[in-house]
Formats: sequence, structure tokens, C-alpha cells
Amino acid sequence: MIELEKYQSGHYEKAYGYKYFVPTPINEEWVWRTSAINKLLEKAAVKLGELNSFARLVPNIDLFIQLHVTKEAVVSSRIEGTQTNMDEAILPMEEVKPERRNDWQEVSNYVQALNEAILELKKLPISSRLLRQTHNTLLQSVRGEHKLPGEYRTSQNWIGGNSLADAVFIPPSHTLVNDLMGDLEKFLNNDEINVPALVRIAIAHYQFETVHPFLDGNGRIGRLLITLFLVSEGILDKPLLYLSAWFEKNKGLYYDNLSQVRTKSDMLQWIKYFLAGVEQTAAQAVNTLSNVLELKAKIEQEITAEFGRRSNSALILLNSLLENPYTTIEKASKTCGLSYKAANDLVAAMQQKNYLVEITGQSRNRIFIFEQYLNAFKAD
Repeated sequence: MIELEKYQSGHYEKAYGYKYFVPTPINEEWVWRTSAINKLLEKAAVKLGELNSFARLVPNIDLFIQLHVTKEAVVSSRIEGTQTNMDEAILPMEEVKPERRNDWQEVSNYVQALNEAILELKKLPISSRLLRQTHNTLLQSVRGEHKLPGEYRTSQNWIGGNSLADAVFIPPSHTLVNDLMGDLEKFLNNDEINVPALVRIAIAHYQFETVHPFLDGNGRIGRLLITLFLVSEGILDKPLLYLSAWFEKNKGLYYDNLSQVRTKSDMLQWIKYFLAGVEQTAAQAVNTLSNVLELKAKIEQEITAEFGRRSNSALILLNSLLENPYTTIEKASKTCGLSYKAANDLVAAMQQKNYLVEITGQSRNRIFIFEQYLNAFKAD
């Protein structure tokens, strides 16, 4: 049993010319006397419950999930230095400027990795196998493609600094990774301990980032782990909660709180910070979904009232834009089964109503985005 207030985060071991940190295994019963945790836990659980209920009531929730996932991919990748924004992330690769395609690919891989992992959860529990599979997808054809995609590291890594000599933090030796990750996996799936799911994933996220089991992509996989766990536990039916925006809002605070656990064994503060993040992020997700539903209803009403013969095609195009908020005349023509000229007229009518905004400034090969919808996701 680990008493939160007496928790010892680990110890250092010597290697040749440096010391690495070995975290304490976490697969134990955790208990605490600090009642503030219970209050934060309750608030976070209530907001998560609201988000889940809200999502169940939203018709076609899957339409909106894709943009939630895209936003998460953009923000989580931005924490790692990737520059793609939401407007670019929704476009197909051929529409992205060549010099921006590598960053676009990283975000695209993240979306694919998350979507595949959610499907895999139907067959696999949260496990090393699932995390390695997800990591493999994440690193395909991008910067980290030579850093053992889909495999735990077989050499020492470090965080911050240019080398082991000036590193800010040195995770455990690669020889310990399999055992530590096995312990983390058991902790997440252990039915014999009474640790609330949100406290469990807070501790597991800290442990994952401390073990740093991969040579690259640890931050993104560690953040994905949070969403995957909530879905696997049935706390969320759909992947609608992402903490990357909370962590990114004050990156320094995120890293400081993780660091305080390692240096001062202050797991208490980390869990408080994490639970506050869950509460605020779930509330923002409900807010975003409410705004999006209002926007959809308002535009559908306007189209029905003002678009006459075109209203049916306009509603079909609107539905397609809710799933992926960009179009071209060719795409609109295919989506709605219209001739090029009729599609051009329809897009022009939707542009006039400010539903669509042209983003290339060209007279040919024009790209239109559903800006109001994108802005609803950017707002939080």
C-alpha cells in the first residue's frame, strides 16, 4: 500500500558518467488523508459525467468527434514543436504547401494513431502491445521514423539539454523499461485495488512520462494514454476529452508539476493539477459541443428558409462540412451529386452567407473552409 503523503518517487542509479532515475513501481493500493483530493475528484467526475451524457444526446456525435481529434492532434504535436494549425490539418496533403507537409504528416499520423487505438480497445485492454502499435503509427514517415517505431527503447535517452552530460532529466536505463511498463500496465488493469480511475490515470501518466519508454513520441503517447484509458474504462463512450490544451496553456507548470514528483515526491500536487485539468477541460468540451449544435441548428434553419430549390443540396454539403470542414468545387459536386456549375453556384451562395470562406486567394483551385465551425473548436 502506498500512502500518498508518504510516497517516495524513486532513486538514482549510477551509469558511466551520469545518473539515471528509477521510479518506484506504482501497482499498489493508493490511499490518502488529504481531503482536497476527494473534492477535486468529485468535481472532475461530475463534469466528465456531464460530457458523456451530453455526447449521448447529440445526434451524429461522430461528425463532431473528428474535429475534436484533429484539434487534439494539432495541440499535442505543437507541444513537441510542430507548427501545423487547424486550418491546415483539415486539408488533404496535396493541398498543403510542400514546406509544411512534414508537420502536417505528424498531425495526420496522430489522428490515425488515436482512431486506430480506439478501435483496438474493443479487442485489447490498455497494454504495452496497444501502446507500441499506436507508437508505430505515430512515427511512420516522419522525423522519428528511425527511432524504433513500435518498440521500447534499447538505449539511454534524456530530456532537455543536448546530451546526457547536461540533461535536465535522465529516465531509467533501457534495461528497466520492460519491467516498469509491465508494472504500469498491471496498475491500469488491476481490479483488486480500489483506486479511482481518474487518480489511477493521473499517476499512470506521470509514471509513463518518467519511464519515457520510447526514443521519440513519449509526450504524445503519454497524452493519448489518458483518453484511451477513459474510453477503456467506460467513463467516456467516445474519445471527447483531451488534456493537451490544458497542459499546453502553461507548459512550464505542466513540466514543473511532473518534475516536483521526481525531485520532491510531491504526487499530491500533480494529482490536484491533473484533476483540475479534467474538470476544466470536460466543461470546455461541453461548451464547444453546445456551441456547435447551436451553429448547426441555426444554419440548417437559414438554409431551409432561404435556399429554395438548393436547400437539399446545401444541407447535404453542410453535413459533409461538419465531418470535414473544407471543400472545393469538385468535392462539393461529388458530395451533392451536382454538375460543376451547379456546385459552383451552391458554394457561391454559401460563401455569400459566410458559411464558407475561400482561403487561397486564387481564381482557380480554390479551397473553402467552414470557418465558423472551425472557430468553435479553436475557441476553447
